[in-house]
This record gives sequence, C-alpha cells and structure tokens, in this order.
Amino acid sequence: MEKQVKQNILTLQGFYLFVFFGIGSLFPLLSIYLTEVEKLNGYQIGLILSIGPVIMIFFQPFWGMLADMKNYHNRLLTLTTLITGIAALGYLVFDKFLLFLIVATILAIFQSAIIPLSDSISLKYTSKVGVNYGNVRLFGSLGFGLAVFVMGRLSEWKPEVIFYAFFLTLVIAAGFSLKMPKESSDRSSSLFSGMKDLLRMKKFLVFLGVTFMIFGPNLANNFYFSLFVEDRGGTYTGIGIAFLIAVLSEIPFMRAAGSWIRKLGLLQVTFIAALVSLIRWIFYFTEPALGLVYASAVIQGFSLGLFIPAGLQYIRDITPSHVTATAVTVYSAVGNGLGNWFFTFIGGILFEEYSIYAVYLFFAALTLVGVFLTVWLLQDHKKTSAETGFQ
Repeated sequence: MEKQVKQNILTLQGFYLFVFFGIGSLFPLLSIYLTEVEKLNGYQIGLILSIGPVIMIFFQPFWGMLADMKNYHNRLLTLTTLITGIAALGYLVFDKFLLFLIVATILAIFQSAIIPLSDSISLKYTSKVGVNYGNVRLFGSLGFGLAVFVMGRLSEWKPEVIFYAFFLTLVIAAGFSLKMPKESSDRSSSLFSGMKDLLRMKKFLVFLGVTFMIFGPNLANNFYFSLFVEDRGGTYTGIGIAFLIAVLSEIPFMRAAGSWIRKLGLLQVTFIAALVSLIRWIFYFTEPALGLVYASAVIQGFSLGLFIPAGLQYIRDITPSHVTATAVTVYSAVGNGLGNWFFTFIGGILFEEYSIYAVYLFFAALTLVGVFLTVWLLQDHKKTSAETGFQ
C-alpha cells in the first residue's frame, strides 16, 4: 500500500509539473506575443486575456456538476487537458483579432476544468493518505517557474515556440491524469442544492471576497508582470529570470505552509499572504530599479505560496462535508474566473490609458480591501471559536 501511495503522489506531482509548465510557457508571454508579433493594441489584448477568466466563471461550476453527477472526474480531466493543449495551436493558424478571440474562448472552456478537477482529486487523495497538499501543488510552481525561464529565452529566437510547448506539455499531462487515483463522488445533493447551503454561510461568502481581492491581482499579474519588467528595461530573458525567481520562491513556502497553519492558524496565514501581496503591488507602483524587481520577486512565495494551500484548506474546513466539492468549485470560479477576469480586463484599460504602474496601483487598492476582509474574518473567528470549536 505504501508503494502505491508513493506512486500516486508522484503521478499527481507529475501532472502539476507538466500542466503548469504548459501554462508558464504560454500565458506570461502571450501579451508580449500579441503586442510585438500580432501588433494588437491594449484594448484588444485586454479583451483576449480577460475572455478566459469570464468563461471560467460559468464553466467551472458546469464541469464540477458534470463530474459529480456522472462520477467522471478523471476521464473529464484527461479529455479537457488534451483538448486545451490542441486549442492553443489556433493562435498559430489564425491572424485576426476576432479569430484570436474565438481561440481564447474555446481554450478557456476546456482549460476551466483542469484546476478544479485536479485540485478536487488531489485534495481528497492527500487528505485520505495523510500527505500535505502543498507538497503536491508545489510541483506546479516548479513547472511554471522553469517554463517561463526556459521559454523566455527560446521565445527570443522564435516567439511561436510558446504554443508548441503548451501543446506538448499538456499532452504529457493528459497521460499522467490517466494514472491518477480515482475519485468517487460521495455527494448526496445536487450542485444547486449545495449552492443554497453555501449562500447561507457568511464566512464562506466573505472569504470569497478575500479570494477575489487577493487571488485576482496575483493571477492577473501573470499577464502584466512581463510588461512591467519590459518597461523597467528587461528583455525576454530578463522576464524569464524574474518569473523564475517569483514562482520558484513559492516552493519552500508551500512546503512550510502546513507547519505555519498548525502554529498560527489558517486565517492568520491568509492575512500574512494578503498583507505581503499589498506590499508587493505598492512597491511596483513606485517604479523600482530592475535589479530591485528581480530581488523582490521572492515576495510571491510569501503571497501565493501560503495563500493557495491555506485558502483551499479553509474552504474545506468551514463547509459541511456534503457541500465541500461545490464549495471548492465556487471558490475556484471566483478566484481563477471572476477575479482573474476583472483584474485582467481593468488592467488592460489602465495600461492603455495610463501606464503599467496604474495597473499596480489598482491592484494595491483592491488588495487593501481584501486585507480588511481578512481582519473581519479573524475578529469573527475570535468571537465564535468558543461556540463552534473551530481551530
């Protein structure tokens, strides 16, 4: 049994490694490709980049409902991962803005299934066998960081290589998903029934607000950070170095997240992540020197490296077992979908009308709201912990 557990954990780690290598190959450099190769303007780029998160808002719950109703978690993950990789090749086939928009829509429909389904499978399995989820998820950060570094250099030679890398790595990831531990659905209620239960939970709704304000800017930053580094004088290779430092810094914090959570508490760790994110966006607004941008990139480890495992565990802990799957789906839709779309779209407008620094000022302002919401949850937790026994 121990050997089987290790094999399953390696399979999950391999899936995250290749999926996020693909994501890191494409999305951080897509804005540069559309700007310099396809000559699109800020409004067009903002619309293309934001259409994906909009699609995710609606389709992530759909994929979760379909998986739970039919118990197709693993098969759906394999199918959608494969189709997502193929869809990205459309950027190479077409050369018009409207067609790019269609490609982005198709890609987003199937990509929207990958994160919630893989997280659902991984969370349930790691919980079952007593393994820290962060030790699995950190391979996603490793893959993302390596991809941006490697593809940043290769794209200087041939920008189109980012699409081939995305396709190849997602095909490999689809192969890993075939060997993932099987998830069986134990839900007794429908998606909409579970949704009604969640809407009555004040803590859950407030934490969705925290996720929107904190996770949204961090995801949108994947698109705009390359433009920021370029504006500070960085090259494609420099962009890759900055992303490598930022993303790889998540790994030690994801490994340490479990012990931090045990010592400090889930909300306390979330507050630290939110506060550090706020400091990061304010710092970028001050137009720091390129060397300081590279040095400060490690801040991402504090924010996302802690927020990702703490957020998922908090959602799992505050929701009843019969609606946990629905809660994770909604949580993902708000963070990866709604928050990502909103900050990416508004960021495109601010970038076109003002500058990349206005984008980061906007990120800081909304992140501050997320910090205040986290403080509210901490205070509410102190008032109710004696009654609920929640740690």
